[in-house]
Amino acid sequence: MLGPVILAASRSDRMRRLVSAAPVTKQVVDRFIPGESVDDIVPIIEELTGRGLELTMDVVGEDITTPEQATAARDAYLALVERLKDLGLGERVEMSVKLSMFGQALDGGHELALANVRPVVEAAAAIGTTVTLDAEDHTTLDSMFAIHEELRREFPQTGCVIQAYLFRTEADARRLAEAGSRVRLVKGAYKEPAEVAYQQKHEIDKAYVRILRTLMEGEGYPMVGSHDPRLISIAQELARRAGRKLDEYEFQMLYGIRSDEHLRLAAEGHRMRVYTAYGTDWYGYFMRRLAEKPANLRFFARSMVSKG
Repeated sequence: MLGPVILAASRSDRMRRLVSAAPVTKQVVDRFIPGESVDDIVPIIEELTGRGLELTMDVVGEDITTPEQATAARDAYLALVERLKDLGLGERVEMSVKLSMFGQALDGGHELALANVRPVVEAAAAIGTTVTLDAEDHTTLDSMFAIHEELRREFPQTGCVIQAYLFRTEADARRLAEAGSRVRLVKGAYKEPAEVAYQQKHEIDKAYVRILRTLMEGEGYPMVGSHDPRLISIAQELARRAGRKLDEYEFQMLYGIRSDEHLRLAAEGHRMRVYTAYGTDWYGYFMRRLAEKPANLRFFARSMVSKG
C-alpha cells in the first residue's frame, strides 16, 4: 500500500527538499492549495461562493516548534476573519484549524492551544461564522475533544472532526450526536497503528457508514467529508431515512478534487462546502492528499514525467 509510505515521506526533510525542488511541483500543488496569502485566496472565495458553494478555510502548517510560531498561526487566522468581515461572507465561509498549529505539541501545549484558538473562535462568532477543530493523529484527540468541549460552553456552534478508521470513533460519534453539535466525518489521513485503527479500505468504509448513520439519526448537524460517490449516495439515503431536510446536513470536499461534483450537489439544493487550504507551509498537507487518493499520486507522477 502506497498510503503509509507517502505519509512517512510527509515527515521526511529529505523528501520535502526533493519534492519542493521538482520543477512541476508548484503547478501540481496549485491544484490543491490555490494561494499563499489572504490576498491570493480572496478571488477564490469570491468565485466559489458566487457559484453557490460554501467554504471552510485552512491556513496550512502543523509542525511548529515555538510559542511564537503558534502566535503567528493565531494571527494568520485573525487576519482571515478580518477579510471575511470586509467581504461580508461570514455566513458562507467558516474556518478549520489544527490545534498542533496553535502549539498543542509544545510544553504546556493543551493550555497554549486553547489560549490561541479562543480568540479565533470569538472573532469568527462576531462575524457570524464558525470554527471546526480538525482531527490529527490519535495521540492528540483527547486534548482536541477537551478543547472542543470547553469552547462549546461559550460558542456551541464550534465544530469538530472525527475519523472513521479509528476504533474509538463510533463511541465518540454517539457522544457527539447531540443537539447543536457540528461534526465532520472523514475517513482519516494519518498513519495509525493497527492497535487503534482499521487498516483495510473495506473496513474503513463499513465503519464510515455505521458512524454516519449514528450522526444522521442523532440531533446534531452532520458534515459528510468524502469524495466517494458510493458514500455520498449512502449519505443521501441515510439523511432521507432520518427525515433530514437538505439544510440539516452538508457535504464537504477538498478544493481541486471532483469540482464538477461540488457544483452538481449544490445545484440539487445540497449544502456543499469546499475545504480550501492556503499558505506557504504546504508540504505536509499536499503529501496527505497524495496518500488519501491514489489518483492524486498518479496525477503528480504523470506531471513530473511530462514536465520534469
